[in-house]
Amino acid sequence: LADMAAEVAALQARAPGLQAPPIRPVPRGSDLPLSFAQERLWFLDRLQPGSPAYNVPFAVRLEGRLVVAALGAALRQVVRRHESLRTSFALRAGRPVQVISPAVDLSLPLVDLEGLDASRREAEVRALVGEEALRPFDLGEAPLLRATLVRLGGEAHALLLTLHHIVSDGWSAGVLVKETAALYRSCAEGEPSPLPELSVQYADFAVWQRGWLQGENLQALLGYWRDILAGAPVLQLATDRPRAALQSYRGADQVFELSSAAANGVRGLARHQGATPFMVLLAGFEALLQRYTGGDDVIVGSTIANRTRGELEGLIGF
Repeated sequence: LADMAAEVAALQARAPGLQAPPIRPVPRGSDLPLSFAQERLWFLDRLQPGSPAYNVPFAVRLEGRLVVAALGAALRQVVRRHESLRTSFALRAGRPVQVISPAVDLSLPLVDLEGLDASRREAEVRALVGEEALRPFDLGEAPLLRATLVRLGGEAHALLLTLHHIVSDGWSAGVLVKETAALYRSCAEGEPSPLPELSVQYADFAVWQRGWLQGENLQALLGYWRDILAGAPVLQLATDRPRAALQSYRGADQVFELSSAAANGVRGLARHQGATPFMVLLAGFEALLQRYTGGDDVIVGSTIANRTRGELEGLIGF
């Protein structure tokens, strides 16, 4: 940790502006830029139009009496709250821009599977999720969000949600579900929204990011990672099949559970070392890769929510 603090101090010395300014709302009267992450996905969409590779599908199981109209109203309120869910993308003067619609129509179609037996019902739900995941979005049309309600039988339902990654991420899914639940209760009971208005929107973040990460600041950060990754070796893993010449997107997840004893051991070691359980598990994974490859320099990438500022924690966006 001391070494890391020294590196951060050295980096800030190279670019004093790395102490980021606050994020503030900006006027909506002119073209709004994309964030760096959004521009990357916009470019990939232009490269492969109609690709569903960056769809983000997930399902929420609902138990208990459901007022369908209130659920639809709650979802529409979430869309009203978050400009990102009313944003499409256009090309103007050779550059992509965010186009925020004042209002969009979000429908909530209902698929009734109540008449099917349990096994067929579950298979049908999985098929619906798969179909939604593979149905592409047009980035020029908002909302880049689809919702479908599935009646499973009795008081059980499933809410299927699919967003494009250009307006959402894994963190956003949690925000969407949490806010929909809060707004559903108020809509069902005819009460006003319990949620405070957002202080900033995603477009404000994009403008802030573009304004801050430029010039010396950008070069200092890029230079840091160029130095860190200079000469990084390619991981030479012995695989059971050759890597395909063309990208197929046929990936998979490997899911497993730790026993309670192993999980407690991880947490105990983390406390003893002043680390987090994630850091302990990552270190173990890297040690495993070292044993497989014999290399002493192992590069591992991990996802990050990039919500390093309080203003961003409640936003839906990439």
